[in-house]
Amino acid sequence: MVSRVRVWLNRTYAENVFFMDQLRRNPSDRAVEIHATHGDPDSPVLAAADTAELEPEGLSPAAYVEYALTQCRRRGIDVFVPRLHQSAIVAHRADFEAAGTTLLAPPPEAVAVFEDKVVAYQAVESIGVPVPPWWRVRDADELVIAVEELERLGHRACFKPAAGAGGVGFRMITRQPFSLAQLKGFPSPEVPLDLVLESLRRAEEPVDWLVMPRLEQPEVSVDCLTGSDNRVRLAIGRTKHGRRRGFTQHERWLEPARRIAEGFGLHHLSNIQFRMLGDRPVLMDVNTRPAGGLHQLSLCGVNAPWAAVRLALGDDPGEISPPFLGQDYTVVSAPRPLLPVTVPRQRTEPPTGTGTLDALPAPATPVEPRTASGALR
Repeated sequence: MVSRVRVWLNRTYAENVFFMDQLRRNPSDRAVEIHATHGDPDSPVLAAADTAELEPEGLSPAAYVEYALTQCRRRGIDVFVPRLHQSAIVAHRADFEAAGTTLLAPPPEAVAVFEDKVVAYQAVESIGVPVPPWWRVRDADELVIAVEELERLGHRACFKPAAGAGGVGFRMITRQPFSLAQLKGFPSPEVPLDLVLESLRRAEEPVDWLVMPRLEQPEVSVDCLTGSDNRVRLAIGRTKHGRRRGFTQHERWLEPARRIAEGFGLHHLSNIQFRMLGDRPVLMDVNTRPAGGLHQLSLCGVNAPWAAVRLALGDDPGEISPPFLGQDYTVVSAPRPLLPVTVPRQRTEPPTGTGTLDALPAPATPVEPRTASGALR
């Protein structure tokens, strides 16, 4: 009888309910049981898991590592996919291995390179991957210099935190004064330069921003699966142009992604994003974790989460080529179940797909149903 595989996802994106679905739909005869933890009791990943727990709040990275090791030992975790405190966790890989757990994450050296976008841009540029012009900005005077130079070059300036995930903190600079026009319709990422400068001059501490040109579409997000031998097993580009999504195997996107994944040892699943600067692709960002949209590769006949778990457990899937490229598509939200909100109760081990929490407070008012989205719960 083939033993089960026990996989843990910690405080991950709501979209990773689909990652979990794909693990269960793997083509082998090996059962997968999924453990999930989160700080939000209404995260849909908790309801999608076989077992689930609320994470303690306020733990330091070191304390979180101890919490994670305890989870792995108590739950018999075979493969741990860390998102929260990834850098602290991978620094203790040997401790997790001693507990019988494989980390589905790159080594600490690779994670460290891509935690800071400035360090990342310098590093990838050194191996010949093109990056956009950029400035590290900490105060108002530095921002003015960066914006004026970008405008001189014919670009529109934008900024985002030098360290961060997703589009959190991304803003586009405009010279237009704030007016009622910006209060119509949906909120905009545009911010007037004078308001940003005023805020910076009032700030008690410096910021740490990356200022760069606004890059154009298409955006191509290359999902890679890389072994500990630094050889890429899978590379597929997901394209985005407005609402229209699709797939590509064009080397103008895949070749620089492979160069980054292999050159920096981005073992297991990573996601490398490009956009256009003029007529050439340049690097936008590198994620040392599975992308929230990884499940979309199923439209190409590829089960990337299961291939990654196989590789983590020493069962090398070999080089994976998509049997076909799926047709263009768009992304829409869909309802996903949540765990019921009840009075505190003792844990009972649920059947597959009906995870329960140790305890949840009784609601003061009825809880409205929520839908899974790309936002972090």
